[in-house]
Amino acid sequence: MNEDLTDCIICPKACHANRISGSLGYCASGAGTSIAAIVAHHGEEPVISGKHGICNVFFTGCNLRCLFCQNQQISRGDGRSVSAGGLLPATANISSIEEAVSMIEKYLAQGVQTVGFVSPSHVIPQVRSIIQAMQERGLKPVTVYNTNAYEKTETIRQLEGLIDVYLPDFKYISPELAGRYSGAPDYPEFAGKAIMEMYRQKGSYLFLNEEGLAERGLIIRHLVLPGHTDESIALLRYIAEEISTNIHISLMSQYYPAGNINGYKNLQRTLQIEEYDRVQDEMSRLGFRKGFIQEMDSQGHYRPDFTREHPFEKY
Repeated sequence: MNEDLTDCIICPKACHANRISGSLGYCASGAGTSIAAIVAHHGEEPVISGKHGICNVFFTGCNLRCLFCQNQQISRGDGRSVSAGGLLPATANISSIEEAVSMIEKYLAQGVQTVGFVSPSHVIPQVRSIIQAMQERGLKPVTVYNTNAYEKTETIRQLEGLIDVYLPDFKYISPELAGRYSGAPDYPEFAGKAIMEMYRQKGSYLFLNEEGLAERGLIIRHLVLPGHTDESIALLRYIAEEISTNIHISLMSQYYPAGNINGYKNLQRTLQIEEYDRVQDEMSRLGFRKGFIQEMDSQGHYRPDFTREHPFEKY
């Protein structure tokens, strides 16, 4: 792990930070565990969450700068800036890989069958260490790689055999929009190639166990942004032409105004049902028949607070 972090080129930013020596990369992360929370989460697609939920490992930092990020409490640094008091409650006791695996093991003992790695693009060495440590303890959960897809193809290739289910976002197909909203005009190029590698590894078939939980495969997520249905339609056409219409698409309507969106009128409102319906209609016209859609009230359901011990629980 040390070699990868002394001159960091893990993600497309390739910022060459020496994270071992204490320098923070573009992702604002060092060489530690970078874990914000390990929780059982029930908000994922039904084939991912299942009856008992998925044990999600949420990492701090990110290699994108999405203006509307719904997880800005943890995506802008190592977790210490989320509140004036310092560390997040959930990170206080996760200072090593061994402690992380111990927490994961407790959820697995409660019937959870799946472990997800959320926003892992900049912490691949840590992800691999967690998986190796689980294997050494005889733990064999289904592993889910929940990524923004701003990845190097060779990095995804190195995960073959370690990841069971890929769950990438595909945010944009337009370099202009990717640059404006996420600070990465090269996002469409890298995301397209990374998802093609995931498809090479998994194909279009989603393997489910007897309980209906995904054990192997690929699901592409896309969040429809208000005022940008043309972008969503163009992206779906790209997937249909360059990858496959047999792939599972998770079309998300859960956008809500969050983050630093001053000056961006479209982002200051939620998605309208007419916009979501238009994208759904195009998805059907293109021949996509597998996947998931969201209810319009999902905009109020996915608002975590990482200052809580259980970020997704409502009081």
